[in-house]
Amino acid sequence: MTHDSPSNPETVTAALLVIGEEILSGRTKDANTAYIAAYLTRVGISLREVRVVADVEDEIAAAVNALRARYTYVFTTGGIGPTHDDVTTDAIAKAFGVGVDIRDDAVEAMRLQYTEEDLTPARLRMARIPDGAALIHNAVSRAPGYMLENVIVMAGVPRIMQVMMDEVVPRLAKGRPMSARTVRVDAAEGDVAPPLAALQAAHPDVQMGSYPFFEHRRFGTYVVLRGTDDARLDSALADLWDVIATEGFSASAGDGS
Repeated sequence: MTHDSPSNPETVTAALLVIGEEILSGRTKDANTAYIAAYLTRVGISLREVRVVADVEDEIAAAVNALRARYTYVFTTGGIGPTHDDVTTDAIAKAFGVGVDIRDDAVEAMRLQYTEEDLTPARLRMARIPDGAALIHNAVSRAPGYMLENVIVMAGVPRIMQVMMDEVVPRLAKGRPMSARTVRVDAAEGDVAPPLAALQAAHPDVQMGSYPFFEHRRFGTYVVLRGTDDARLDSALADLWDVIATEGFSASAGDGS
C-alpha cells in the first residue's frame, strides 16, 4: 500500500503509454516500464500513470490527448516500426491535428545503417515523422524516435528505447531527484498500516509505502519513505523509528521495494 503526498506544483510529471497488441496478448513481456520508471525517478521526473493500448490509431490518439493534457511529459513505446500495424506515428499526428511525411533528416540518419537498396518502402515508414516534431536519434538501428511538444515517441525494443531515453532526457525539464529510506519491520502489514497512516498525516510531503513479505513462515513489511528533501525525509524516518519503538515492533534498516 502506498500513501501519496499531495502534488507539488514544482514537480515535473510524466505518463507512459505502452503501445502494442503483443503486450496485451501476453506474447511479449513488457521490459520497458520498470526501466523508464527508475530512469525518470533518478533524474527527478515523477511517473504518475502507465497505460497499455492496442495498435488502434483512434485509441492511441485518444490516450495521447488525455495524458498530454494532464502531465508535463508523455512517453510512448512501441508501434513505430516498418510493418502495417505500426500505427503510432499516424496516431500521434491525428492527436495533434498535423500532417505526417517522410523526413529527409530521418532518412539521412537511416542511411548510416542501411544502403540505398535496403531503404525499402517498408523501412522508409520509419522515417515518417509528424510535422513539427524534433528527432530523437537512435545509435542502435538509426531509425529515429521524435518529440512533438510534450510527447516523446520511442521504439518498443528495449535496447533502442534505452538509447533514445539517453538522447532525449537531457532536453527535458526536471525536478529534484527522489531519495528513499527503507526499514524492514517484522510485523504484518495490517499491524503496521494504522500507525503508518498517522505518520503520513504528520509528514504530508513524504511518500510512504508499505510492502508485505513472507519469510521463514513469518509475515513482515518493508516501509519505504520517499521524498525530494533529504532533511524532511530524515525527520520522517526518525519519527518512524519512534513509532516502531512505541508499537514494540522489531525492525532494521534494509532494502525493499
